[in-house]
Amino acid sequence: MALNRPLATLSIVAASALALAGCASSNDADAASGDEGSGETIEFTFQQNVAGEDEEPEYVEETVDVPKNPESVVFFDMASLDTWAALGGPAAIGAPLDSVPDYLADGVADDAFNAGTLFEADLVEIEAAQPELIIVAGRSAALYEDLKGIAPTVNLSSEGSFEETLERNTAFLGEVLGAEDEAQAAIDDIEAQIEDVRAKTADIGTGLSVMVAGDSISALKPSEGDYSGRNLRGGLVYDVFGVQPITDDIEAATHGEPVSFEFLEDYDPDYLFVTDRNAAVAEEGAQTAEVVLDNEIVHSTTAWENDQIVYLDPTAWYIVFGGLETAQIMIDDIANAIS
Repeated sequence: MALNRPLATLSIVAASALALAGCASSNDADAASGDEGSGETIEFTFQQNVAGEDEEPEYVEETVDVPKNPESVVFFDMASLDTWAALGGPAAIGAPLDSVPDYLADGVADDAFNAGTLFEADLVEIEAAQPELIIVAGRSAALYEDLKGIAPTVNLSSEGSFEETLERNTAFLGEVLGAEDEAQAAIDDIEAQIEDVRAKTADIGTGLSVMVAGDSISALKPSEGDYSGRNLRGGLVYDVFGVQPITDDIEAATHGEPVSFEFLEDYDPDYLFVTDRNAAVAEEGAQTAEVVLDNEIVHSTTAWENDQIVYLDPTAWYIVFGGLETAQIMIDDIANAIS
């Protein structure tokens, strides 16, 4: 995927990789291999949901000793793979290969093994590979109990807002890689770009974020400070980028509240921000969001008449929605739409 990344993120990534390489070449022979084998670790604490699938979440605090500069890492979280690669980390030795987006493929080794899916790990393959670190989050968080006996495993699921989670996880991965300065510079750059976008969205009128699944649409609501999984992703357009919602009278749900096309006509937002789940999950036989929304009712809306229906990158917004490169894609989506 070709990316338009006009500001500092690409240079930060390049600088971090060079800085890490420079450290290896300029130090003595023992340091040339990094901290691999040194036994140096850092502590990382996170909240792990121990409730069953259909039960109310119940969190316990887990603390894990994480090795510094691991060379063999398995990723079950695409956002973490994104940030790890952006900070110059070594290519992953394993991942759910069918879930790795094209734009993150360079973060996975050419000979990487398929570690399973985001919901089911291939424990035999992973144990045979003997990784130094395993990372889960979000969809794969439930794999933690199965994986922690194989190698140090951390759960980088969202804790707090999108920005808080991105900052926490970037800082942690930067510390693991000895790239703390590069991690902070990347976060500063992302935050500055978001603030710039928010200054512009303040003047665009109202917006509505929707998801298209099958031939139906769902309306997504602002999180209103509730950053649980069902609200965090849906509220990104409003919470992160400052779009004024046309209504907050929407039910909180993982994929939004199902609504009719007449709902769009009745509320008539200035902008319609569309996440195409059909495209994100490659739903067989499903029409694209552009086709689903190409009807007489939608044609009567302000967003259609003013060419202000914004189709967001489905992989970035639905599958990954985190990580440094993905955050840049999301910023560009909004910035280009309102420019």
